[in-house]
Amino acid sequence: MDTYTHGHAEPVLQSHRWRTAENSAAYLLPYLRPGLDLLDVGCGPGTITVDLARRVAPGRVLGLDVSADPLDEARALAAREGVAVTFAVGDGYALDLPDDSVDVVHAHQVLQHLTDPVAALREMARVCRPGGLLAVRDVDYAATTWYPADPGLDRWLELYGRVARANDAEPDAGRRLLSWAHAAGLRDVTASASSWCYASAAEREWWGRSWAGRATASAFAEQAVAYGLATRDELGELAAAWLRWAAADDGWLGMLHGELLVRV
Repeated sequence: MDTYTHGHAEPVLQSHRWRTAENSAAYLLPYLRPGLDLLDVGCGPGTITVDLARRVAPGRVLGLDVSADPLDEARALAAREGVAVTFAVGDGYALDLPDDSVDVVHAHQVLQHLTDPVAALREMARVCRPGGLLAVRDVDYAATTWYPADPGLDRWLELYGRVARANDAEPDAGRRLLSWAHAAGLRDVTASASSWCYASAAEREWWGRSWAGRATASAFAEQAVAYGLATRDELGELAAAWLRWAAADDGWLGMLHGELLVRV
């Protein structure tokens, strides 16, 4: 049974709402056109899904998430934007779709949380029509870097990796995507990389406060304590480190992501 390291606490959803097709799926956008049917696996609050749906309308779009928690928000967003998207709870290992039923399968920040990402890739390829595209993007936490140096952020990164691996997940998924695709029998693959960068005062305030919140009030925090990997006081110190970084007028942070486009 997979365990979602982040959970769906408000500080997590705050960061998910920032995601758009432009900042999180730019590698896929040149291949989209009106009329394509698209499946978004791990859609969360739907911000990327709705953006993608605009580009493939009138194609059908289905957003799936393993949890129902963010889906009402996703439906409300689609309704406000006037974009036709269906959202449902679904299992990435057993998609409730026939073979060869969609043109594009997209999964953003999903494989890093799975105990068997290779099986998930096989399943996503199963529902993709011949000639269609499977697009996946995942962060590589070990490649995250920042300035100024702070032992508290060093401790945060080390602890995040330990919590994720205690969940039998892979926080450094970005560098492994190509190997997982090959293990799934997928060979027509284009690998790339892109990054998120937070450097303006507004970006630091938003990202730093998001992670300060996650450090003390999220599934990650609960798991860190439950697994005996950190105390509440230590988590408070990590939150303080994030707030110090957010307040630094020369603060900068970059997060590298691996990307794959698989022609099925």
